[in-house]
Amino acid sequence: MSIFSKHLPAVKVGHYKNTENSATEKMPLPDKVFISMVQHIGAPCQPRVKVGDMVKVGQVIGDTDAFVSAPIHSSVSGKVTAIDQNMTMMGIWDPVVTIELDKEQELIEDLKAPKITDRESFIKAVRDSGLVGLGGAAFPTHVKFSPKNLDEVDTLIINGAECEPYITSDYRTMMEDTDLLVEGIKRTKEYLSIKRVVVAIELNKAPAIEKLSEAFKDSDGIEVMGLKPIYPQGAEKVLIYEVTGRQVPIGKLPADVGVLVSNVSSIVALEKYVQTGIPLITRKVTVDGTAVNTPKNVEVLIGTSIKDLIEFCGGYKKPPKKILMGGPMMGRTIYNDNMAIIKNNNAILAFDEDWVKLPKETACINCGRCVRTCPMRLMPTLILKAYDKNDVDELKKLNVLSCMECGTCTYVCPAKKQLSFVNKLAKQKVMEGGNK
Repeated sequence: MSIFSKHLPAVKVGHYKNTENSATEKMPLPDKVFISMVQHIGAPCQPRVKVGDMVKVGQVIGDTDAFVSAPIHSSVSGKVTAIDQNMTMMGIWDPVVTIELDKEQELIEDLKAPKITDRESFIKAVRDSGLVGLGGAAFPTHVKFSPKNLDEVDTLIINGAECEPYITSDYRTMMEDTDLLVEGIKRTKEYLSIKRVVVAIELNKAPAIEKLSEAFKDSDGIEVMGLKPIYPQGAEKVLIYEVTGRQVPIGKLPADVGVLVSNVSSIVALEKYVQTGIPLITRKVTVDGTAVNTPKNVEVLIGTSIKDLIEFCGGYKKPPKKILMGGPMMGRTIYNDNMAIIKNNNAILAFDEDWVKLPKETACINCGRCVRTCPMRLMPTLILKAYDKNDVDELKKLNVLSCMECGTCTYVCPAKKQLSFVNKLAKQKVMEGGNK
């Protein structure tokens, strides 16, 4: 194990890993699931079923011919009772397929493990599995694994950093699904013909580092690297710099600097599919927060309502003021708990009013903390000024589109300004050409 000594600017946040030693519990079958057709970056899927259809576990119920996409499978067997337009956490409308379970969980007849003989068949299997980035980005994995310059990629980073507060689902995956992770890493390395694989884990997860170091001790070209437990260590560009010393230029992709990054849970989900033929239909999620009665790690069917999931964790001990999909730094707020689990959910956090109360903003004192801690070396205060002036050209010059919305600028701001949120709005303004 080696530790890269240099690092990009970062902050020390409270980790609150309350559930790190909580073994994953499998949630009982719900009565209904609500499966969104928008579960990845790129073109949304179109329903391949209609109301009244009977479906089985593993059946494709949504797909598109677009390249940047991934098929969506039924996580249950039962009857399609509705296809409605529901609002997502991003504020857009998308089709949601409602399935009433028959509680049989009957598998689709032609479900079988894929036959993989070369890179092409491996990439096809990745797409057929429905896999997207499970670290939160939801980028279709078969697209990530198919860069035009794959032969120039020499390093695959397996992301086990899990730097967000509260979330421990990846840690539990490393501890509980070690064999699948190890085999999945070896398989990915083989079929993508990548020379070096680095499993990157923060040092506060010592048992995972020890377990995987032992598993790979005789594996050529695969190493486990311990990283300082700082935020946002697990962000793709930060992780690449920490592990390799390479910087991904603005507007470029990791493959442009010879690197691919994949989350530990993504690799495990892929290996499950390769061994069994069962596509991505479940997620391991952390349920925690000051409003949750019994925090847990839970294996849950995709499409399960968050309300049902919270009930499985003992319900609310306090009225929830804010519910997040993901962590408190980069997670998305949802408007109610009737929304359902999607592929890239790694956590559901519910907090009471005292925890989420926003402090009063005061005048900027030009301390520069936001600049010093930004991992992308942006200038959030200047972005704020340009945004207020609706100056799209200046926002472009300030490289606002490279903001990863990690929240470090807001976290360290003594004036309590919502700089990260302004950056998000500024990015939208640039992409819309300043018309709004």
